[in-house]
Amino acid sequence: MFAVFPTLLTLGNAACGFGAITFAAKVGPDPAGEHDLFVSAILIFLAMLFDMLDGSVARWAKQTSEFGAQLDSLCDAVSFGVAPAFLMLRIVYSMESATDANSLKFGTHFHPFFTYWSRLLWVIGALYVLCAVLRLARFNVETDEEDSHNYFSGLPSPAAAATVASFPIALNELRVKALAPNGAGQSIAEWLLPVIHLLLPLITLAVAMLMVSRFKYAHVFNQVRGQRSRIHVIQILFLLAIVFLLREAMPLLFCVFAFTPPARSAWRELTGRRIYKSTEPEPPVRI
Repeated sequence: MFAVFPTLLTLGNAACGFGAITFAAKVGPDPAGEHDLFVSAILIFLAMLFDMLDGSVARWAKQTSEFGAQLDSLCDAVSFGVAPAFLMLRIVYSMESATDANSLKFGTHFHPFFTYWSRLLWVIGALYVLCAVLRLARFNVETDEEDSHNYFSGLPSPAAAATVASFPIALNELRVKALAPNGAGQSIAEWLLPVIHLLLPLITLAVAMLMVSRFKYAHVFNQVRGQRSRIHVIQILFLLAIVFLLREAMPLLFCVFAFTPPARSAWRELTGRRIYKSTEPEPPVRI
């Protein structure tokens, strides 16, 4: 027998992932538009909520099991592996087909720098899926029940998925500002649209590599229960307020979380080498 309620939460994660793929995969005479991609991104974030709750509920009910751990990873592979990769493909395709009346209507405000080669985009999406699956398999093998889970080795797959899924939410806000006649921030929105089109596949590839890296990432929600709970709660509430007020800043916040550990590691490596070179004794001067 397995725990019913935590299992239903885990299956809700997979259902949201499949729903995200369904909305992004609309084809035919009425292909996926801006609203469909927005809903797809929201469903990925809803899958993150289910993924966060199922483990907590299972531990609270003392119904943790190996079955639940394996099922969680299988559902994560759909919601945080396949769904974000497919969503990235549809976003880039929709932006490049902006002249189509049934696609994202960026109008004359969107002028892409260039058009991505479709096979290159497919390779980036496939690499993302493979890295997510490898990340989840490694987590199952290297993690035991007594682990505190305060830190992750490599970027967690939900955080990588949130980084990709934050872009259609930001695009929804930027499109409104870009199409608003003489609106506030219109010029900035017009400039950001082609930049997002350029960076989204590259960021997807980068977070895929970070998932299988060994960089240390903090488990935000588990650390809230620690001694500095008030500080962490205030920080989380402050970030949520920023996201609610400035939804177009969501990609920036998730990119900061994803790329801060490798940037910090590179900085330590660079400064450490400089200090080592400065402390080396100078060779004797021969006259």
